[in-house]
Amino acid sequence: METYKTVEEALQNPTLNETVNVDNELKQFVVNFAGEHLQPEDGNVTVEMVIEVLATHFPEATFALAEENFMRGYEQALTDRDSLWEESAPAEAPWSPYAGSEMDKEDYLRWKKTQTDE
Repeated sequence: METYKTVEEALQNPTLNETVNVDNELKQFVVNFAGEHLQPEDGNVTVEMVIEVLATHFPEATFALAEENFMRGYEQALTDRDSLWEESAPAEAPWSPYAGSEMDKEDYLRWKKTQTDE
């Protein structure tokens, strides 16, 4: 039997709950700093805790990372949209109001005039 995730579960990033593995001096400093400020009950500092401390004490860096991530995601979405559009675009201009119909340009202009006259 398949199990389904709730929307909340699907939107949750599991990396945020991972305990930080200290393997260099910078991580050691950041983990110690976050641990001293947040004082987790189990003594483990998670990625989410580090982000919270960075956002509080170094918002410029956190904001720059978030902004860059947003812009790259937005740019990728536009690129994906354009590539899909090119694959499925009809030969004539797709934004033409009479494309794919029996109506020609003159018929369309007559119809449009009747709509604006009403």
